[in-house]
Amino acid sequence: MSEFFKKYRLFFGVFIVLSAIILSLFYSALKPKKTLPIFNPADVNPELVDSTVQYKSKYHTIADFSFINQNGKTITQKDYEGKIYVADFFFTTCGSICPKMTTNLSDIQKAFANNPKVKLLSHTVFPETDSVPVLKAYAKKHHVDDNKWNLVTGDKKEIYTMARKSYLAVKLGKPSELYDMVHTENFVLVDTKKRVRGFYDGTNKEDMKRLIEDITFLSNE
Repeated sequence: MSEFFKKYRLFFGVFIVLSAIILSLFYSALKPKKTLPIFNPADVNPELVDSTVQYKSKYHTIADFSFINQNGKTITQKDYEGKIYVADFFFTTCGSICPKMTTNLSDIQKAFANNPKVKLLSHTVFPETDSVPVLKAYAKKHHVDDNKWNLVTGDKKEIYTMARKSYLAVKLGKPSELYDMVHTENFVLVDTKKRVRGFYDGTNKEDMKRLIEDITFLSNE
């Protein structure tokens, strides 16, 4: 028997190597490829979506916008054209979830510091108090990179409209107060075609790992 194996050892060696290669190719072919969903208003918790768009089940994109950032500069959709970005809603005096959200966004900023495709966009839900100087001070405190991360303020109705109709991420506030909003911990991932590709708990480290993976996936598409 040993003589038999010695005689055909080259054959068996080649066979084993080829078998390993074939099995690897089969595994690669059968392994599900990573994909990210495209979210429309009909796919999201109705509490986070304006009633006028809740029925929409396809072709949803982020609407055009115009806000003022921490440097007094007007920020529009053009500043995010062709970019992958993370959007959220906050206010500077928030003492509950905002500090953790801001810290986690800072980590996202660091993770993609050298990736020009990736940006961040934070909207205040209290524009009446979060003026440009207030946002600037907040930006400095949290080491915001002005080239990558905009903290924006503006007309409360417009912010409300973006939150509820475009980003699908903010709950209604007091019914007695027009355009009142309860900001949530949601981070919203938007792709280069202005489509919503994911929602993440901005206070959760595991979700932040998933967000980094998903941004990297979109960057490499």
